Amino acid sequence: MKYVDEYRDPLKVKALLGEIGRSVTRPWVLMEICGGQTHAFLHNGLDEMLPKEIELVHGPGCPVCVTPLEQIDRALAIASRPEVIFTSYGDMLRVPGSKVDLFSVRANGGDVRVVYSPLEAIKLADANPDKEVVFFAIGFETTAPPNAMAVLQAKQRGIKNFSVLVSHVCVPPAMDAILGSKTNRVQAFLAAGHVCAVMGYHEYPRIAQQYKVPIVVTGFEPVDLLLGVLAAVKQLESGKAEVANAYERAVTFEGNQPAQKVMNTVFQPVDRKWRGIGMILMSGLGLRPEFEAHDAEKKFSVGEIVTQESPLCIAGEILQGMKKPPQCSAFGQQCTPSSPLGAPMVSGEGACAAYYRYHRVEE
Repeated sequence: MKYVDEYRDPLKVKALLGEIGRSVTRPWVLMEICGGQTHAFLHNGLDEMLPKEIELVHGPGCPVCVTPLEQIDRALAIASRPEVIFTSYGDMLRVPGSKVDLFSVRANGGDVRVVYSPLEAIKLADANPDKEVVFFAIGFETTAPPNAMAVLQAKQRGIKNFSVLVSHVCVPPAMDAILGSKTNRVQAFLAAGHVCAVMGYHEYPRIAQQYKVPIVVTGFEPVDLLLGVLAAVKQLESGKAEVANAYERAVTFEGNQPAQKVMNTVFQPVDRKWRGIGMILMSGLGLRPEFEAHDAEKKFSVGEIVTQESPLCIAGEILQGMKKPPQCSAFGQQCTPSSPLGAPMVSGEGACAAYYRYHRVEE
């Protein structure tokens, strides 16, 4: 299909790999922000085709992976209540909390349902006025606009039995946190095309200039990814640190401004804890005061729940690009997709799941 097959063309892939090989003269560490890009690199074997000088590390761009453990436990506490219909995207149901997951709550009688849009949850609330319908609103800026629209509709239509448990996070503050760390190894970023399709990339020039790192917006097909790697390598080799757009068919500098307007109407920046990383100031989105009636965390008084991570899980080091999944002592042993210790193994976009699935077990 046009616009798909042309970005999977093996001849173009071979040509780009050759150009990357001719361009690189020294070792460089590149981080792809998005978990979808991690899977695309490994699924297509691109990580093994790149020159040995280029090391890919995997960032915190998996929304399931960075949802903090206490937020999962808050979801479990709400979902266990008999008056609640708890709704979520399917990838959250297997993410382990401190003791169980949402599948276990459903098996024990909790009304936990998979939806494909927050508007489905709105319809459930409208059809079940005797129930409290809660939607688990997680994700980066990509999913924030539809979730904001659901809250806006609930308020406008007077649907009082609908609320959202919000765990939205934003990409630029995470990049600041990684680059500002004393243990940082990242020398260039491949930015997530779907996030930038919504938000644009007007926030990135400041980061590139402040930390002297190239940032290249790229997509998810093999040609997209290699175009991003090539653009980053050329900048690194020439000593430049600029923002480039290698995904022009989907991304503009300004982004989707109507979507941003809806998001900013409902949400405001807040401090947010990231699983495995910790608190990052002003890195999340929370409901504005005028939408507080639809805040599930306040409605069900679960904000005081705190938890402890498994000491065996090194998800934080993996999500910051400090280590690779096979360097975890639990990888493939105590931690597998069927019995995960941490979200990067259970999530469909998690780096640990990608390494396990595509047999990247040796370093």
